[in-house]
Amino acid sequence: MRLLLGLLVCFGSVVHAQERIEVDVELFLAVDVSRSMQPYELEIQRRGYATALQSPEVQAAINSGFLGRIAITYVEWAGTHDQRIIVPWTVLATPEDAVAIAGQITAHFDDAMRRTSISGALMHAAESIDRNAFDGLRRVIDVSGDGPNNMGRPVTLARDAVLARGITINGLPLMTQDDGFTSRWNIPDLDAYYTACVIGGTGAFVVPVTDWAEFEDAVRRKLVLEIAGQSARLWRAQATAPYNCLIGEEIWERNRDIFALP
Repeated sequence: MRLLLGLLVCFGSVVHAQERIEVDVELFLAVDVSRSMQPYELEIQRRGYATALQSPEVQAAINSGFLGRIAITYVEWAGTHDQRIIVPWTVLATPEDAVAIAGQITAHFDDAMRRTSISGALMHAAESIDRNAFDGLRRVIDVSGDGPNNMGRPVTLARDAVLARGITINGLPLMTQDDGFTSRWNIPDLDAYYTACVIGGTGAFVVPVTDWAEFEDAVRRKLVLEIAGQSARLWRAQATAPYNCLIGEEIWERNRDIFALP
């Protein structure tokens, strides 16, 4: 009986292992939809990612991989526990896969959510990567945002916890010119903040976006680098050390009464 049970356990383990899919990269796209983002900006983001994923450059990067396929998920985030899955984990290998994923991203456009918890997004992404059905040669979180962390655990603690799992974090700081209300929550050197406080891991980099007209191109370049496993230190900002990685929390405390306004 013990021998039979042992064989069943081993057989179950083999089946479970066979269910997992090997890919070149597990890529978690974490996209900011906090309230400081305007409706037209939310649409630009979705359409920009959808177009970039279908580009010949991204397809060529996928084809250049050892396995020729990646796993990808597209998740929007705001507050600590506010993560919205738009595209669940799926294989991206062919142009047809890219078209299907782009269709999911642009099927409809949702409203913004409150607060900015980069730390919450990072921890959610890491847990999602650990739980998915894929085994990637590399694991990457691609996080965008238009402001510093102002909710949840300090972003550096989340970053360090994610890096300890062997996951690389890259950043897409959105440094566009906003109106007076939203700009009060942001900082002028967001690229330096991302460099000092958010990104990390092998070949980690930031690609700043200073104008929404640049967004699609920036996303395309960033995806190519992440999928191909290339370093992009050319785009790393020079953060002044030591950098105040709690600047977002301090801004929140200073302006929190304004947040109650409709």
